[in-house]
Amino acid sequence: MMSNNQTTLPDIRQSVVLRAPIDKVWKAVATSEGIAAWFMPNTFEPVEGFEFVLKAGPFGDSPCKVTVLDPPNKLSFNWGKDWTLTFELVDQGGKTEFTLIHSGWHADQVTEFGETHAVVRERMSQGWSGIGNKLREYIEG
Repeated sequence: MMSNNQTTLPDIRQSVVLRAPIDKVWKAVATSEGIAAWFMPNTFEPVEGFEFVLKAGPFGDSPCKVTVLDPPNKLSFNWGKDWTLTFELVDQGGKTEFTLIHSGWHADQVTEFGETHAVVRERMSQGWSGIGNKLREYIEG
């Protein structure tokens, strides 16, 4: 049975403004090569309903599925059994605001790797900051 909402943890939200036009940012966040350059190797294809894997090194392959594809503004996909990742892009006239939303956190749930969401969320929150920097380097580099 689903537990009630009080154990839901807040989404991780990270926004960065990139000095690049929205189409360039979209290519970086919604193509297999782009995602591999700043996040992790993958078998992504930009097709709604497409099932792919993120190759998370020592953590193995995570099954994913594209749930929303709205170029060049929004991409969402299920990641593993619990999470959803959403990339939102907003055109700011030659610059692009990129927001990453990592949702699906529950205090009493445990990942496939036996760690609680609370522990993993803390680590991921730090990790996404670093990944935002990698994305900036990749796009603006």
